[in-house]
Amino acid sequence: MPVLPVLLLLAAVILVNGWTDAPNAIATTVATGVLSFPAAVALAAVCNLLGVVCTAAVSDAVARTLWSIADFGPYALTALSAALAATVLWAVFAWRFGVPTSESHALVSGLAGAALALGVERLRPEVLLRVAFGLVLSLILGWAMGRAFRRLLPPQKGDFYRRGQVIGAALTAFFHGAQDGQKFLGVLALVLSLGGEGFTLPARAGWGCAGIMALGTLLGGRRIIDTVGRKMVCLTPRSGFAADLGSAGTLALCTLLGLPVSTTHAKTAAILGAGADPNGRVAGSLGAAWLLTFPICGFLAFLLVKCLLLW
Repeated sequence: MPVLPVLLLLAAVILVNGWTDAPNAIATTVATGVLSFPAAVALAAVCNLLGVVCTAAVSDAVARTLWSIADFGPYALTALSAALAATVLWAVFAWRFGVPTSESHALVSGLAGAALALGVERLRPEVLLRVAFGLVLSLILGWAMGRAFRRLLPPQKGDFYRRGQVIGAALTAFFHGAQDGQKFLGVLALVLSLGGEGFTLPARAGWGCAGIMALGTLLGGRRIIDTVGRKMVCLTPRSGFAADLGSAGTLALCTLLGLPVSTTHAKTAAILGAGADPNGRVAGSLGAAWLLTFPICGFLAFLLVKCLLLW
């Protein structure tokens, strides 16, 4: 299989990620009326770009984790095509119904499913366990930090927390770019390493990834913002600021540890920890979607690999 279709699919996944995943970073600022939807999207696009570029310049720990998830052998391009296609299909389906799923873990499950289609020995279980640990840690830490900040933040006039939310949203968007940009760079390194050179990335790869992600963010994601920021919990500028700090802190710590985690999971958990009167039905539907991401994307990628090999 030629390399170009795989690179185009990777670009599509990055675009969809900016379109459907990045809105989680700004959900609280829009829900509390601190920023208009267009202003919040523009802020997220700029901060996503900065997050990808700055992190790529100083650390590649998350990218190396994705790069080492499996040994695809001579069928690497086929497996990567299937994993990326499964990620796009799942992301668009979830966006259609306003469900904030994680493209990060859709990608991981797609890569795992594609590797299984080639043989269970292709998978590296220690890397999958690292990803699973990051998933659990981001949920627990996001919720705990969101709740802790809500309790620690003193009563202030609304203007103080409204300004703080802008900073919090910018930080969350920055670390979204840092996390998800690294994952996509890891997939790009997989493609480029087919020549046997090991882990390698062009100097400007981060800029290309950042630009596509920023473009996706500018396309918006109002349905997801409504679900996370309005339908799930009741937020005030104070609790919204607490959620922003909780999610940004979670993403920063996991990025420093080299753990691939989801902005969606970290931000949603922080909102649940910081908000009041959670809507159990909405929260339950999000949890169900997250649980379904792994088997559905894994099965889709598995099936696509089998079909591509037959073809």
